[in-house]
Amino acid sequence: MTDFSQLIANRRSIRKYTDEPLKPEEVEKIMKAALMAPSSKSSTPWQFLLVEDKDMLLKLSQCKKIGSKPLAGCALAIVVLADPLASDVWIEDASIASIMLQLQAEDLGIGSCWIQIRERYTVADTPSDEYVRELLNIPMQLQVLSIIALGYKAQDRPPFDEEKLQWEKIHIGKYNNLINQ
Repeated sequence: MTDFSQLIANRRSIRKYTDEPLKPEEVEKIMKAALMAPSSKSSTPWQFLLVEDKDMLLKLSQCKKIGSKPLAGCALAIVVLADPLASDVWIEDASIASIMLQLQAEDLGIGSCWIQIRERYTVADTPSDEYVRELLNIPMQLQVLSIIALGYKAQDRPPFDEEKLQWEKIHIGKYNNLINQ
């Protein structure tokens, strides 16, 4: 990338990937970005579980009613976990780490897609976090926030269209409800 603004505009959710595995040095860079993410009081409550096994990725792709199918075709899934006993803002901390790794992936030309797990359900109405926890032997003290699907892009998505920016959602000084004026 040439600059951060371009990186932000180009980072789009990618749901189709090539069959090519990611290079170990790329995975290392992505994980470094996640581990360097800021966290409240430097608590670093997050942990990351990396999955490359195709059979396991297929099973993970069934963790939600809708929206988890990209996991079946990705090269690497990163399960984002956090310990709520380490931080009362574990959701925020793990979310920041997640976007950091997604931005690093984009900078490397690797596609990504956030698969929300917390507060979601399988087709059988099992909580998605329980499904993932059991599948991957995750200890009970860790919460499953999301899974980030990663892989080389097999689809092109145009950069974010700045004409669609919702400037009306920005308020200065105090909340300005233009609808009632």
